[in-house]
Amino acid sequence: MEIYLVGGAVRDELLGRPIRERDWVVVGATPDEMLARGFRPVGKDFPVFLHPDTHEEYALARTERKTAPGYHGFSVHAAPEVTLEDDLVRRDLTINAMACDGRGRLIDPCHGRRDLEARWLRHVSPAFAEDPVRILRVARFSARYAPLGFRVAPETLGLMRAMVASGEVDHLVAERVWAETVRALGEPGPGQFIRTLRDCGALARIFPELERLFGVPQPPVHHPEIDTGLHTLLALEQAVRLNADPITRFAVLVHDLGKGTTPSGEWPRHIDHEQRGAELVRAFCQRLRIPNMYRELGVLTARFHTHVHRALELRPKTLLNTVQGLDALRKPQRFEQFLVACEADARGRLGLENRDYPQADFMRRIYRAAAGVPVQPLLEQGLSGLALAEALHRERLAAMTEARREFKVLCSA
Repeated sequence: MEIYLVGGAVRDELLGRPIRERDWVVVGATPDEMLARGFRPVGKDFPVFLHPDTHEEYALARTERKTAPGYHGFSVHAAPEVTLEDDLVRRDLTINAMACDGRGRLIDPCHGRRDLEARWLRHVSPAFAEDPVRILRVARFSARYAPLGFRVAPETLGLMRAMVASGEVDHLVAERVWAETVRALGEPGPGQFIRTLRDCGALARIFPELERLFGVPQPPVHHPEIDTGLHTLLALEQAVRLNADPITRFAVLVHDLGKGTTPSGEWPRHIDHEQRGAELVRAFCQRLRIPNMYRELGVLTARFHTHVHRALELRPKTLLNTVQGLDALRKPQRFEQFLVACEADARGRLGLENRDYPQADFMRRIYRAAAGVPVQPLLEQGLSGLALAEALHRERLAAMTEARREFKVLCSA
């Protein structure tokens, strides 16, 4: 039995990056031998075990053979005679096909170190084309490493385009699409995930709602970049600058989906794109089985982001309706995520990346005014039911009106 550190841990150590997790390959062992040593089996499709002490993953060296379209269309062979090189050459990218033995010696049959130094994301072999998930993985690695100068090798991009043309990408299942997407949203360059998918033609097949945004114009006075797709990527960059979490970044990604359905005769205006966008986000999330917390913030951001942009012009009644529509009083943390998404949207415009966005602070002040209205005095007056709701509404409206006046005085001072 021989054990090797493989994949991402080797790659990131060579890059001088923090190692997130360690994966190991075991050569020359059987499942029974692993069990006898106290390893716990976790693999369903092939033999993977957890170390009894470290709980790190140890996989038996294996080979794969394509048997049907899609991610699950593989026959896996794991046996003691499978070599380390056999295992490495079945991997996706050369930079992920390196191993290190117990003495620290690098095993690199696919020249991954060379591609690390040259900053290439390059496929290991033509077998890359057998698994459509690898398109998503390349796009995700691009989102992670593009800030370091990495780019997709031309021959790999050509292979990805051929996979899209052959229909292989159409066999991707919703769970794997979302799993790779949400990981990409947490990377330093999530916009590169979208660009890479678009470069190979996969965006139109996987995320047609996003593909439709490219080429759709917006009023230059508000959007010097004009193109809605470009604006979305710029806004996503701003979300990263604002340290937004993946949930907020998703909301930024989908906030303008409604503009993709505006009739071309109405361009560059996009009347009622907010409501259309909210419905598209709901359908988008249902199709990809996206968790509720992402869906809820995405829908609210699509529906209400322009309200915040115009907040300083809105009447107190409209402001209160907006705060209530966002359910901000019950979910203040989500309200804060929403405001960050709106700020990223406002700054995601060519040449306006560093603009001030007082609307966010204004909405925070409005929210605090409404949230600070005490209920107990109204209860002590004997109010309940509809009468209590109406009185509370009046009190909150008065508090927000005063907060609005104070903010405008402060701004004009």
